[in-house]
Amino acid sequence: MADSVLVTGAAGFIGAHVAHHCQTFGMRVVALDDLSGGFVENVPQGATFVEGSVTDVALVERLFQEHEFRYVYHLAAYAAEGLSHFIRRYNYETNLIGSVNLINEAVKHDVRCFVFTSSIAVYGANQTPMTEALTPLPEDPYGVSKYAVELDLKAAHEMFGLPYMVFRPHNVYGEKQNIADRYRNVIGIFMNQVMQGKGMTIFGDGTQTRAFSHIDDVAPIIARGPLVRDAYNEVFNVGADRPYSVNELADEVARAFGVAREVEYLAARNEVLHAFSSHEKVARIFGTRPCVELRDGIERMAAWAQQRGPTPPVVFRNIELRKNLPPSWNV
Repeated sequence: MADSVLVTGAAGFIGAHVAHHCQTFGMRVVALDDLSGGFVENVPQGATFVEGSVTDVALVERLFQEHEFRYVYHLAAYAAEGLSHFIRRYNYETNLIGSVNLINEAVKHDVRCFVFTSSIAVYGANQTPMTEALTPLPEDPYGVSKYAVELDLKAAHEMFGLPYMVFRPHNVYGEKQNIADRYRNVIGIFMNQVMQGKGMTIFGDGTQTRAFSHIDDVAPIIARGPLVRDAYNEVFNVGADRPYSVNELADEVARAFGVAREVEYLAARNEVLHAFSSHEKVARIFGTRPCVELRDGIERMAAWAQQRGPTPPVVFRNIELRKNLPPSWNV
């Protein structure tokens, strides 16, 4: 009988792709998502969809009682790194306490492996390329919450023997991404703006750099994780190697849509200027494969976005702190 696995955030972007790849490995997927940032149509056919939040302790307990989960893939999170400064309570309740709810049940039910999707946000403004050997120094509440979960998993392993692995992806883009989120996913934001006939908005001068990672370079590795014994109780960076500036990114998006590059520069916000990581460790354990080139990945995502069409940006209504909030977000 196929192994039953829980994938949280499975109606979201990375979670939906991970759930699909779990199915290709013959797993029976229970897909949990509260639809705060995802879409039911993202959940792969054949998965058992449950609408609900990881912050709902009773629901989480019931799911673990009803299903003998062999593995847990925890991808549910609100990943607006810049916005996390201004939604601190929501950030920690969703990203940290929700994770602890799952870890508690995983310990109780002897889950064979807890797979956690963290972020290179845990590194903060560390030296580049960022390696797993660096001591994390997160600079925003999102990164703090992710690193806290990493530490809690290590503690749960040492106290209770819970096997785990941590993946730190970065700047992931591709088909099924929520392009209506105005606070995260710069490529989706750019594409949505272009389809609405607007200029692409860039915080600062656009010289900040990131290694933008297509979903096909990330999701298959995460899904395969528990099947690779040498990966247990380890932390891995996962994603693309080559960094690009946000200005270069705007050029590529305009090219994919066949429009003139139109950019509106906004006041710089408090963010890490250069963030990209080394992937030597994940290549050593999981093997190497060709990465999707940025131009090709953006063309693929642009074709998908044009089929979906432009979407009015969604405004986050529960801002907790407005001091120093970027003016374009203060609505």
